[in-house]
Amino acid sequence: MIPSSSPLSQSLPAGLPFPEFEPGWVWLAGAGPGDPGLLTLHAWHALSHADVIVYDALVGPEILGLARPGSVLEFAGKRGGRPSPKQPDISKRLVELAQQGLRVLRLKGGDPFVFGRGGEEALTLVEHKVPFRVIPGITAGIGGLAYAGIPVTHRDRNHAVTFMTGHSASGLVPDTIDWAAVARGSPVIIMYMALKHLAIIADRFIEAGRPRDQAVAIVTNATLPNQHVLETTLERCAADVTANGIEPPAMVVVGDVVSLRPALDWLGALSGRQLTTDGISGTGAG
Repeated sequence: MIPSSSPLSQSLPAGLPFPEFEPGWVWLAGAGPGDPGLLTLHAWHALSHADVIVYDALVGPEILGLARPGSVLEFAGKRGGRPSPKQPDISKRLVELAQQGLRVLRLKGGDPFVFGRGGEEALTLVEHKVPFRVIPGITAGIGGLAYAGIPVTHRDRNHAVTFMTGHSASGLVPDTIDWAAVARGSPVIIMYMALKHLAIIADRFIEAGRPRDQAVAIVTNATLPNQHVLETTLERCAADVTANGIEPPAMVVVGDVVSLRPALDWLGALSGRQLTTDGISGTGAG
């Protein structure tokens, strides 16, 4: 455990109906995709009142620096291929801390209920009669792509989107996904934790009829100063990831919305990129 010593940079807005963080409660909160400015006010409120913060690997130091003085920071992060706490042990730890009468903040990157195992932890809390609150966060599959200049939906490109994980609890390619149905039925596919098995996944989509040259983007370190976006195709994506030395955390998006990035890369424009709508249809008002 590491004691936190950084105070809140400023007080929380007055007059808003923040709930009381009571002793013996666990709050499951999403910290968003990385940029501290994307924290919700409820998550900020939780950071300013928690006795102990059990946080994931993707929660950055700037966010942890918002914890109230005297709170305790306890790391419980998971990273693929590295020694990590086991999920049952993390869930059990939340119960133990709550039963000590502490105000426990379980802080996760993104949203706790979007591939964040928040549901598993909440079920354990219910089993042990520990009261809890869920604080949603901006998931990387939406916020990260917005920072990359890629809209999740666009009425001239897609009316549906699929969010999926690239590996199962065992670390293998998920065997419960109907890959052919997803490939045929979803114009835009957004994948979490897919880099390890990207070659297999891309082959499955191509075999199901997805165009080999369909646009793909891989967004790493989404919303952070070192964010990087690789634009490629379904056929080349796995090889390009290897050639460019790309490592997790990363989001993978497949679909024609990626082709809107030359016009919508607002973050790139801040660094001098010239945005253009040349060759992009559906840019008129209406």
